[in-house]
Formats: sequence, C-alpha cells, structure tokens
Amino acid sequence: MNKLSFKIYTSVSQLPTNWDTVAASNVFLQSSYLSVLEVSAPTNMHCFYIAIYENQELIGVSLAQYLDLNKLESFGERDKCIKTFIRNFIFKNFASHTLFLGNNMITGQNGYAFSKEITFEEISSILLQSAKEISEHFKKQNIKIHLVSFKDFYDHCSVELKKYSFSDMYEFNTQPNMILYLDKNWKTKDDYIAAFSKKYRDQYKRAHKKFDGITVKNLSLQEIIENEQTIYDLYHHVAKNAPFNTFFLSKNHFSTFKRECREHFLLFGYFLNNKLVGFHTVLLNGTVLETYFLGYDPQVQKENMLYLNMLYNMTEFGIENQCEKIIFGRTALEIKSSIGAVPVMMSGFLYHNNNLINKYIDPIFKRLEPEMEWQIRHPFK
Repeated sequence: MNKLSFKIYTSVSQLPTNWDTVAASNVFLQSSYLSVLEVSAPTNMHCFYIAIYENQELIGVSLAQYLDLNKLESFGERDKCIKTFIRNFIFKNFASHTLFLGNNMITGQNGYAFSKEITFEEISSILLQSAKEISEHFKKQNIKIHLVSFKDFYDHCSVELKKYSFSDMYEFNTQPNMILYLDKNWKTKDDYIAAFSKKYRDQYKRAHKKFDGITVKNLSLQEIIENEQTIYDLYHHVAKNAPFNTFFLSKNHFSTFKRECREHFLLFGYFLNNKLVGFHTVLLNGTVLETYFLGYDPQVQKENMLYLNMLYNMTEFGIENQCEKIIFGRTALEIKSSIGAVPVMMSGFLYHNNNLINKYIDPIFKRLEPEMEWQIRHPFK
C-alpha cells in the first residue's frame, strides 16, 4: 500500500490545478459547483475541500460540510406533534454542530471521487482522519462538533466500509433514493407514456389536462436574476413545509449556480397568466440527470397538479438528452414511484462525540427519524 495523505482547503481558489481532472466523474465535486457552495451556501454551512494524495500525486477529492443548526430559522413546519418537538429540541441542544463528510444538500454518493482505484480500507481511513482534523479545527475556535456523519453510500460500498474504520460506527438507513432508470427504447416522451399501464396513462392524461394554460420556459441567467425574489419565495414555501430541514438556501443560490455551471444547470420556470408560479431545477452529471430544488405556489399546485407535471417534464428532458437515469431524491416517494422511479436504499454512518450519547445512538436515532409509510407503485405494463 502506497502512503496516502490529505490536505484540507477552505477556499476553491486554493485547490490544486488538477482538481477537476480527478473530479471528472462527478460534477458535484468539480470546482464550478464548489464555487456555487462557496459563494451561495446556506448561511449556516461552511465547506471544506479535501485533496487526497498518493506519494505527492493528487488521486482523490472529497467534500465536507459543517452545519450550525443554531442559525436555522426552522427545522420544518409541516409536522406539528410532540415527537417533532422532542426531535427538534434534541437536535438543537445535542447535535447543533454537525459535520458531514459528503454533500448534505443532495441525495446520492457524491462525497468523493478518485482517479485511480484504491481500497475501501484506505477510503474509510482517510475519511475518518479528515473528519477528526476538521473537528480539531473547530475545537481551536472553541466550537465542539457534536455529531459526525458520513452520508449516502450505496449498499456495495457500505458493506465494504463496515469492514474497516467504519466498523464501530452506527449505520443508518433513511428514506430511499428514488431513481428512474430510463429504458434505451424510449426515444421520445410518447415512448415513455406508451410504456404505462392504462391506469397510469390515465393519470398522465389527467395531469396534462390540468396543466393546460401553464407555459414552461428554460430561464437564462438574466431571467433568473430578474425573478430571483419570486424564485426564492416559491422555494422557501416548499422548504419550510418539509418534515425536516438542516439548512435553507441563500437567495442568490440559483443565479450563482447558473453563472458557475452554465449549460449544465437549468432552471425551468412555470408561468400562469405571465406570472411565475413554480420552477424546477436539474443538473446534467454525465449521463445522469440530477434533480435539484424546486418551488411552487401552493394554490396552483393543488389546482393544476403542478408537481406531478414537473416530474413528467423532468423525465421528458432526461429522455431527450439520452440520460441513463434520473436521480429524484428522497421526498414524495409515492408520487415519484407512480411515474416509474424505484427506491434504492442508501446507508450513512455517524457517531456522536459524547460517549454516553454515542453508546445509545441506535435507539435515539430510531426514535428521532420521521416515520414514512408509503406504497410502491408499478406504473409500467
């Protein structure tokens, strides 16, 4: 085993010149996206960029995010119950300083990339060492990191990581990542709709009829800037009504994203009577279409089935751009299942720096994780 080392940077301008070459397989680790985070990350987030070397040669890159939950306006306002109150109290008082190795803003295995194959023993060791060094960085500022989480690993990776430095950590599985694998025979939206059983073709027709009168436009950077306040208001309505939040985007996040990532990032505006009533965003990540944040007017959503039509439109875009799959993320599982997405379980690992809490992290976490009951749909013939 050659000697591996790492260096942690706090600014994109400090990154090695060949960073993007190593990160070529994942746009979420390339400097253009990292610049988006640096300029317009949530106000309670601070990012760290980890360069991994083998004998002085850069072979790996990784991302870490520190979240200060004390700065959060709300953990989410949808669920009003005693369990939610207790959960929020515990997070505020015992997990307010949280360090993520990976990207807490998106779903998927986007925490690291390597230009050559290394072992899971080496990966687990370098990630754990990085977390400890960043924790020490905050300790010097009299900030104690409560919770450290390594997020979003597909099953084959989590199984391997558990054999090494992650063996003593608590492994958790939250809601699945909903992924739509696009059939190579689907050349157009009509091919996709034709693959539905009658029940789900009828669902599409009903939603499409409700959508009448709404126009969709791929907004330019200037148009995003001009509509920035409305876009943020639509996003914020959806975000604050989620069951649980650890951050809220800054108002300039979408314009910054468009400026930095250009044609890879698209924001589609939905207009009714020339008024912006909704939007959705996507990011082209090689042959994968990553769905990103969205927002909508709740009244229009209810009357025009706006969200379902957004899902159909994202799927159509993925087909037209010959993507292999669409990552739809962890929310609204059942409706995403109804358009063909399937659940893919992902694991995370975490530990608490209080030994007593860490000892009982399993029962504590299981009581805090919001329960989600839903039915898998089978829309295709």
